[in-house]
Amino acid sequence: MKRVAVVGAGTMGHGIAQVAATAGYQTCITDTQTTALDSAVERIGQNLEGGVERGKISRESADRALGLIDTCPALEHAVQEAHVVIEAVVENIDVKRDLFRTLDSLTGPATVLATNTSSLSVGAIASATKHPARVVGMHFFNPVHIMKLVEIVVHDGTDQNTINVASILTRDMGKEPIRVRDTPGFASSRLGVVLALEAMRMVEQDVATPHDIDKAMELGYGHPMGPLKVTDLVGLDVRLAIAEYLHSELGAAHYQPPEILRQMVEAGELGKKTGKGFYDWQ
Repeated sequence: MKRVAVVGAGTMGHGIAQVAATAGYQTCITDTQTTALDSAVERIGQNLEGGVERGKISRESADRALGLIDTCPALEHAVQEAHVVIEAVVENIDVKRDLFRTLDSLTGPATVLATNTSSLSVGAIASATKHPARVVGMHFFNPVHIMKLVEIVVHDGTDQNTINVASILTRDMGKEPIRVRDTPGFASSRLGVVLALEAMRMVEQDVATPHDIDKAMELGYGHPMGPLKVTDLVGLDVRLAIAEYLHSELGAAHYQPPEILRQMVEAGELGKKTGKGFYDWQ
């Protein structure tokens, strides 16, 4: 297992590519937008440079990681020799199913196909392929190069070899895998979204400022980052989509998106990626 392909060069995609290359894997990033590929490599370089400056990684290791990363605008070229393909595209079930149907036709049955979905059904994604046993969830967390957890999400048809490959790759990347059954929201999103939505309701009700609500969780409960700052990093549009999905699937009132979230998304205040969310990132 030497080659990894990452489909999607956005926030999660470039982070996954970085940790794969840092682990010594030949890594190819592909995206339908060539400008996104250039941006991904630039951001990876900035992350690695920051790691060198902070003493987290040696100059030699950073240079080696950059040298292992290629960009491949054509999907078929990116995945043709990959041992593992990790999808990190938009959180939309139809888009992901279409992509996995294509990946299934472009790769051999021994290639593991992983989705980075944070809440959608891995089984539903796998059912678009002729070889669902090789499909698994690998849910990374943002920022990928810092966060240690990866959820290995197993649907009913995932075979043991696929699980083993995903777990080995996760550990090689310096992450800690947990195995989760394929249910809506898995473990992390199902819990994390409830906390984030309640924090938003507290802002909506003027209980406290976003900064103080986050500080309560950081200092009172030992969370490394408060739920509203995490939301800004994840993207408010992503949080909204996950909340709507979980509410439709599970029906519980605590997954109902608060009005403040809908208003901010409509206003284009999506968090760090747009410069403004619950915090000002500009």
